[in-house]
Amino acid sequence: MKVGKFAIAAVAASALVLAGCSSDSSDSAAEGDSAAAGSSGPDNSEYKICMVTHGDGGGFWSVAKAGADRAAADLGVDFSYQETTNDAELQAQLIEADVAAGCEGIAVSAPNPDALKDALAAAEAAGVSIVTMNSGSAVFKDLGAFTHVGQDEFIAGQEAGLKFQEAGATKVLCPIQEQNNIGLQERCDGAADTFGNVENLQLSAGLGDIAQSQAEIQAALEADPSIDGIFALNADIATAAAMPAADAVGRDITVGTVDLSGDAVQSIADGELAFAIDQQQYAQGYMSVVLLYLNLLNGHELGGGQPMYTGPGFVVQENAELVQELAANGTR
Repeated sequence: MKVGKFAIAAVAASALVLAGCSSDSSDSAAEGDSAAAGSSGPDNSEYKICMVTHGDGGGFWSVAKAGADRAAADLGVDFSYQETTNDAELQAQLIEADVAAGCEGIAVSAPNPDALKDALAAAEAAGVSIVTMNSGSAVFKDLGAFTHVGQDEFIAGQEAGLKFQEAGATKVLCPIQEQNNIGLQERCDGAADTFGNVENLQLSAGLGDIAQSQAEIQAALEADPSIDGIFALNADIATAAAMPAADAVGRDITVGTVDLSGDAVQSIADGELAFAIDQQQYAQGYMSVVLLYLNLLNGHELGGGQPMYTGPGFVVQENAELVQELAANGTR
């Protein structure tokens, strides 16, 4: 943890020195990419940096993308962003296409590393610099990345388990909304490590059918009256499925979540949601671009061979108002 914190501080300082005035960034939607050189900032457009995520364009990933776009604008690099809505096969294809298109540095999220390993091995063989971000903290070296930017999902789960202990819960339900996402399983495993009594629930439709997810969580609560805590792994699952399910069974159930949304932060401010783990995705996007730029510019491989942690931080009732103010700026 200490290595990551000091390294982040060093990178941030370097970015301020190198950035100068900001400029307009290039960006891309999921279906393609575009590049536009800025006019008021530095011109480092000879460096082509790409980011390919499993994102879905929602509240979480739009903020991560905003961070990456801002870093690209601050540095003046040629940048593209693409996301795949949890389609690992498409993500691998986009990585291959980016390498063929001349990307010199690639940042990727890796919730399904087995599906990406061949594409990233080919990228590494082609001399492309790689950083993993958001997902893949335990396997980034295996994927050829020199560091990972994000949170350790097991540690995040451990911290959540301690929060449930503080709340006085005795049994926690951990609904998993995506199959084959190792990070989600690690969150549940971490909670079980510190809390102990955790039951996993694989949701059949996840975010694709919130009503179905609510019904499945409610059924689990009805089948086991001893469950008095729910560790949601996504803010929308928390507010639109877990909390309504808890209300429907009429029990006092502590609900906590991972990641933020406007509804989640408001629910925390209102005292209805106990906490949200904030992995600070704006920083994940921003720092990934900066790290790749410094590597291409000067051969830096920052991080000391360790992940650079952006979380877990916690949003609770005491700081919810501040986070709401920052979220209005699109950075939280």
